[in-house]
Amino acid sequence: MDEPLDGVDGAEQVNRDARPVTIDGDTVTRPAPANAATIHDLLQHLRDQGIVGVPELLRLEGDTETVRFIEGDSGGDAWYHQHTDDGLASAARLLRRVHDATTTWTPPPNAEWGAPAVAAHNGEDLVYCHGDPGPWNFVWRDNEAIGLIDWDYLHPAPRLSDVAYALRWFVPVRCDEFVRDWHHFPEIPDRRHRIQVFLDAYGDLPDFDIAEAVVRRMQAVSDLVSHLAELGQEPQRTWVAQGALEQNTVEIAWVRDHRADFT
Repeated sequence: MDEPLDGVDGAEQVNRDARPVTIDGDTVTRPAPANAATIHDLLQHLRDQGIVGVPELLRLEGDTETVRFIEGDSGGDAWYHQHTDDGLASAARLLRRVHDATTTWTPPPNAEWGAPAVAAHNGEDLVYCHGDPGPWNFVWRDNEAIGLIDWDYLHPAPRLSDVAYALRWFVPVRCDEFVRDWHHFPEIPDRRHRIQVFLDAYGDLPDFDIAEAVVRRMQAVSDLVSHLAELGQEPQRTWVAQGALEQNTVEIAWVRDHRADFT
């Protein structure tokens, strides 16, 4: 899920400590989420639909899963790949392909979701959302998004749920300080332009209020982080202890105060 700590390196260290991942040649072994069976049912469907840039399950044994490694950059190495319009657009196109392919998936009867289901309203198209489509969860080669990994927060929701989440982190819809320090832009980018590049590449979305959509998604993430922390789950418990919820409230206020920058 998105990285609410003060600094990318700190967030990644907490994530590594809480959920250790081992890469051995062409395999990745990591703790399996509780909804792993549902996730891999969908991922196999996506692969059957020709989307090969999603994890391929090799073994699911108890609380551990082993998947095939997808060659490329992800995590903290991902930020630079999406600075260009081409990189940004490639992520939007991949997200659209994934969303479209989920519409023909029939979840298993005992399907489990990693985040609360979100009902569609006003004719919105319901899909199965990744739930955490930030640059770090895409796999990149030469400034092109070729894969989408870490599906722990899979859940049914309107497309706009994932799109709004992605806009926050790709554009980014964040203050100038974070744009430089977290996202490593040498100059503050034209946010309106990057929003339009992403939306044009994704394609065929109804008009919506950018700021309010992003704020709703941020609040939903904050609520989920709070809930998981109360259950004692890591890294969410550490995030909350280090002030993630308070920081998110400040960031939500910033988005609302700067809505003119996005429309």
